Amino acid sequence: MMPVLFPIGNYYFVGPRYFSDWRVFLLGTAVVCVLYWISVIALTLAVRGVIARFPDAQRATLRTLVMLTAVGTLTIALAVLDVFTYSLFPSLGVVFTWNAIRPILILGLIFDLCFCVALNVFYTYNQWHRDQTENELLRQATLQHQLDTLKMKINPHFLFNSLTSLSSLIGEDQQLAEEFVDRLSKVYRYLLQANTRELVSLQTELDFIANYASLLQTRYGASFRIEQSVDAAYLDHLLPPLTLQSLLDNAVKFNAMSPTKPLFVVIETTSSGRLNVRNNVQRKAVKMDISQSKLADLMVKYRQLSREEVQVEETATQFGVSIPLLVSQPIQPK
Repeated sequence: MMPVLFPIGNYYFVGPRYFSDWRVFLLGTAVVCVLYWISVIALTLAVRGVIARFPDAQRATLRTLVMLTAVGTLTIALAVLDVFTYSLFPSLGVVFTWNAIRPILILGLIFDLCFCVALNVFYTYNQWHRDQTENELLRQATLQHQLDTLKMKINPHFLFNSLTSLSSLIGEDQQLAEEFVDRLSKVYRYLLQANTRELVSLQTELDFIANYASLLQTRYGASFRIEQSVDAAYLDHLLPPLTLQSLLDNAVKFNAMSPTKPLFVVIETTSSGRLNVRNNVQRKAVKMDISQSKLADLMVKYRQLSREEVQVEETATQFGVSIPLLVSQPIQPK
């Protein structure tokens, strides 16, 4: 549209000589091109500045008024600049007067009104549509997280394996089968109640892990062994629920075990108030990817609870995770 309007604008300013004199034509065209780009840059910066200052869709009216004020002020200044620039070239025959400025100013302000209203309607609709899309994505992510959390709590693989172990126990040792069912019920009661508490005591977590480890030992027998060395002074300290289960699951998932080469897991406290969980390394064919394990979720959770980080140490023979025990309510994240 602009290349078409350039000759029209110059014909208004210069008159018939714009088309009859090639020197006037070239000069007038060069002047209007420079002024056009100055106007485009100035108006673009003004519009972007107003949008950046009032980006919310809910502030559309205020944004429109501020934009009209800013763009209208610029239009006045640019109209004066246009006529003044033309008047600097005597061959164009333009006189710097109010009568020359007024028509440009009136047309510019009418254009500004239409432009600002249309732009804000379009921008507001786009913002509203983007907000709706983001809300929908957030809702889907929340539902997916809830589903993943439920899957983690129910743990269908663990349940299936536990029921398989129970089925074999029923025919071999009824008393042991009853104890297995009792421990299984306690484990799932704790799993289903875990989301109601942000933190639990170390004693509570150890009580749960005793039942959980017992189920694992029933399934794996002599292939799985667990030892504890916990100072009683730290039993009232706090940690997120299911912390120990996450670390045990990682050890079982990524390590091979057999009666001749059992998997050893050691749970112990340190004098600095940390809880260490370590195991011997007997890697399966699939290499452990921490970013895809429950350990990654645990590390993210601790960043929200404590200024102390979860520490991971791995050697050729040992894999260990050191967790800070909390002594009070969660610390605000850094």
